[in-house]
Amino acid sequence: MSDTKSSCEASKGSAERFPARNGSSLLTVTQQNCQCCPMCAAGNHVYWDCTDDTSTTCVPCPELTFTDEPNGLKECFPCTVCDSNRGLRVNTACSRSSDTVCEPLEKFYCIDKKKSSCTSALQHSECKAGQYIEQAGTSSTDTVCADCTGDTYSDGSFSSCLPHKKCEDTGLTETNPGTHSSDTQCGNPSTSLPIIITSVIAILILIVTLLGVLKFKPLWKMKRYKSTRNFRGFKLN
Repeated sequence: MSDTKSSCEASKGSAERFPARNGSSLLTVTQQNCQCCPMCAAGNHVYWDCTDDTSTTCVPCPELTFTDEPNGLKECFPCTVCDSNRGLRVNTACSRSSDTVCEPLEKFYCIDKKKSSCTSALQHSECKAGQYIEQAGTSSTDTVCADCTGDTYSDGSFSSCLPHKKCEDTGLTETNPGTHSSDTQCGNPSTSLPIIITSVIAILILIVTLLGVLKFKPLWKMKRYKSTRNFRGFKLN
């Protein structure tokens, strides 16, 4: 008891309530009379302080408040709100004896923690085209990206780079070469080549026809003019 009394004497003039131990009992010191009172259990707070004749009166924490350890508080702490704007959601709801436990949203990872609860999170990085996902993001780590090399490609969503398609293996011809961000494009030679050849021939025929018309049209007009003139001369005679 002498240790408790010493703690009380040492606390005189303090403006705060603070815990003190007396053997195995948890006690709290009140400023009014430096009296050591039993503490309230987790999930409760002090309603009335103890007196010489009565023990501490404790009551449960109101809704959306908590205390998570023995205390001499007059009020409970407000429950933490998991803010979606900070990338958070509820993992474990608040109770009278424990605070809310927050965790990152889907595709987010925690960057700051308080005890076991996440207090801030960021969205996982997205790999760019030409990169693959070397290590997928978790609730505690960001995504790790790596560049494609050689004859491989990825649109940024693959877990590994894929080899470029070989058109000749399927009897096709290459129309666009592959890059690190896109696959090789192939075409069907049995249909594309004849269409191209036919188109070229048709264009050539059209050009030749137009040139022929433009070349012979003046001669045709002149010949027609001479024929008309001779016919008129013959008629006058």
